Formats: sequence, C-alpha cells, structure tokens
Amino acid sequence: MSSPTTTRPRSLPARAARLALAATLLATGVLVGTTGAAQAAGPYERGPAPTTAILEASRGPFATASQSVSSLSVTGFGGGVIYYPTSTSEGTFGAIAISPGYTAAWSSISWLGPRIASHGFVVIGIETNTRLDQPDSRGRQLLAALDYLTQRSSVRSRIDSSRLAVAGHSMGGGGTLEAASSRPSLQAAVPLAPWNTDKSWSELRVPTLIIGGESDTVAPVATHSVPFYNSIPSSAEKAYLELNGASHFFPQTVNTPTARQMVAWLKRFVDDDTRYEQFLCPGPSGSQIEEYRNTCPSS
Repeated sequence: MSSPTTTRPRSLPARAARLALAATLLATGVLVGTTGAAQAAGPYERGPAPTTAILEASRGPFATASQSVSSLSVTGFGGGVIYYPTSTSEGTFGAIAISPGYTAAWSSISWLGPRIASHGFVVIGIETNTRLDQPDSRGRQLLAALDYLTQRSSVRSRIDSSRLAVAGHSMGGGGTLEAASSRPSLQAAVPLAPWNTDKSWSELRVPTLIIGGESDTVAPVATHSVPFYNSIPSSAEKAYLELNGASHFFPQTVNTPTARQMVAWLKRFVDDDTRYEQFLCPGPSGSQIEEYRNTCPSS
C-alpha cells in the first residue's frame, strides 16, 4: 500500500532543520525574546503552553467532533471512528491511528480518541479486519488507516501527512511496533501493554514510548515491554513507563498517567513541540508510577 506523499527527516536532520529555521527567523527579525533572549515557537506548535493541569484534564484545549468510518468504504482495515479538532484557524494537525487488542473492538479503548484529539491531533480508532488478527496484520492495518486518513477521508485537508503516528493496546501494541518498523517515516509510536512474539526491535528508528502494567499477566513486562524497550536503539529516542499495580487491561478505562504521557510524547515528536520536554525529562513520578526510563535529553 502507498506511503504518505511527503515525509520529514528524522532525529538529527530534523533538529538541524529546526536550527536553520530559527536562524532564518532571527535574521529576518521574526524572533522576539520576552526577556531579551531570542525565542521562537516551532512551526507545528498547536494550543496554549502546556501545564500538568491541561494534560491531566479529561479534555484538552481543542473542541472536537467525530465521524464513523464504515468497513464497506475502506480497504486494508475494518473501519472505525475519526476524531478531529473543529478549529481550522491553527493550520493542519498531526494524525495518529490506534488499534485495539486481541478479540477487542475499538470501543474497548475509545476514550483515547477524543482525549488525544482535544490536544490538537486527528485520531482514527480502527476496527480490525477480525478480532483475532495478529500483530503483523494489525501493523499493516494501522498503516492502511493512516493512508486512508491522509488520502481519502473527509478530514484529509486538516492533516499534515508528514506528521503521523501509531498506537495500540496488547496485540495492537505489538502491531504498533510492526508499523513503526515497516514505516520509519512515522514520527512517533506508543504501544500500550504490547504483546508480540518478536522480542527484538533493533531496527526501529521511530521515537517510541512503551507503557506497561506492573501486574500484567497477559503480556508480562519482563517478557514483553521491557525487552522491547531494551532492544530499541537509544538513537531512536525512546521511553518506558510502567504503571504501579496495573493489569494488562489498564488502557480499557480512563487512565490519567497514560493519557498525560501519551499526549506529551505525541506533542513532542509529532509536533516537534519542545514545550512538552518538561513532561518527558525527567518524567513522571508518584504513587501511580512503578518505573520510568527515557533516553533524555530529546532536544
């Protein structure tokens, strides 16, 4: 299936491009320092300056709408629901496709759709072709959903097709790793309690946040999330969040630490919004967090 029509360079080239942009803006007098130092907003920043309260609220700063996608109107995946910001005044948005887990429907994790969209993203929560699809199939379906979203959907004009990401729960999390491996032009990947028989992801180059549950007995972190994280090269930029006492099914109810870190990761790497670096480095702590690792600094 076809890839998005445009791509953005990864990691060091992307940073070099940002530095060049800043130099150009400085030379043309666009940069304005509030305390005398030259500062510039990134070109993809969307929404107000972030705070912990904004990230932990049930909705972000953008009003959203949604529309269903029939399986009869798409190929490569089973339809789903699109969530998108109603505002058109801030330019285009990054987009993310999210897959549910084994035997599950999108409704099992659907709270993530409007929550993430309300921070300035277009989200498609997919239904899989069958409830029994394995990670490699779910990975292909995530990419098919992104292609549909950017090329044929009714909201395609709202999306910057160079700023795309994937996420998923359980086998959908394993599919997230598969999709990121297959399409290195993706800007971010967020596997949630991921399950996959492949334990090594040394080829991954997409910034990846893995979130696992300490008490997961379906995809135990010791045999899934942790080896996945360890195998991803540090040069890809990666983080691992383990939730204290959480089971395999933590994404199936509203989970504030998951949403907070997921949004911060997507804003940082899909939108290149360094204002969110503060939530990634040094990262979250407290009674809900069992462990957090990150290849800081990202900037």
